[in-house]
Amino acid sequence: MRLAVIGVGAVGRAVAEFADSYGHEVTAIADSTGATVESAGVDVSAALAHKDDTGAVGDDDPADALAADYDVLIEATPTTLGDAQPGFDHVRAALERDRHAVLANKGPVAERYGELRALERDSDGSVRFDAAVGGAIPILPTIRDVGAARVSGVRGVLNGTANFVLSRMAAEGLAYDHVLAEAQDLGVAEADPSFDVEGTDAALKCVILANVLANGEREFTLSDATVEGIRDLPGSALELAAEDGRTVRLIGEATREGVRVGPRLVPEHGPLAVAGTLNVAQIDAEHAGRLSLSGRGAGGPETATAVLADVGRLG
Repeated sequence: MRLAVIGVGAVGRAVAEFADSYGHEVTAIADSTGATVESAGVDVSAALAHKDDTGAVGDDDPADALAADYDVLIEATPTTLGDAQPGFDHVRAALERDRHAVLANKGPVAERYGELRALERDSDGSVRFDAAVGGAIPILPTIRDVGAARVSGVRGVLNGTANFVLSRMAAEGLAYDHVLAEAQDLGVAEADPSFDVEGTDAALKCVILANVLANGEREFTLSDATVEGIRDLPGSALELAAEDGRTVRLIGEATREGVRVGPRLVPEHGPLAVAGTLNVAQIDAEHAGRLSLSGRGAGGPETATAVLADVGRLG
């Protein structure tokens, strides 16, 4: 498949680097300031070196990447809320050309799910977004295999940064501010960690899950979610939980009725008490019971594998 990669952060970069080993060819790659477009195949190493040297991935206009010869658009720009731009328009441009779109960007799927599906219905292209929920963990593929109609809900730890902070606070008895600074030093948390520690990232993933489970019967956006973060959680809460054989994790819950995210007490050695940056999802399925999936829910290489798996399913 010929790929146009839009967004050259950790995920987009990894997709471009791995594409050849998955049997695909990058014909366009773009960031917010430039692009490299080549119908015979982009020299990915040269384009990324240009990005490292100049801050732009190429000298072409970014719009040229959307008009390039490709089979699948990879939407890997940063997630934005509300109108989900520019990611939504990038996907629209692909679908209007009857091309496929694979998203790592959560914004268009969480905030404009109905519009996205309507565009897909009017196109010969398809939209896939497994990488937007859980990175390399096959949460959405498992729901598809079981059948969304047979899944009553999904709950779990869906943000690695918040989980790192909580598990370190519990294990070492450290204060929130101390652990957050450590996470930032290690590159686990962003300079502005609000998206993660306030629960927004986990909520967006749960909104996507709720939309998939609802299957068009109703539509959810972030504004429909009940969200509480971990910023104000005192260390004493973790100490008290430990006395009772429990701990605290930021748990997201998605059903056909709605989305909730917040700190929850869980058994200290139970399946939801994953440590560090690991994620875990529990899928409650008719007949199959509760299915648990755990692994790395973020990271450039990890998420890129989910993106490229989606591309492979389109082939």
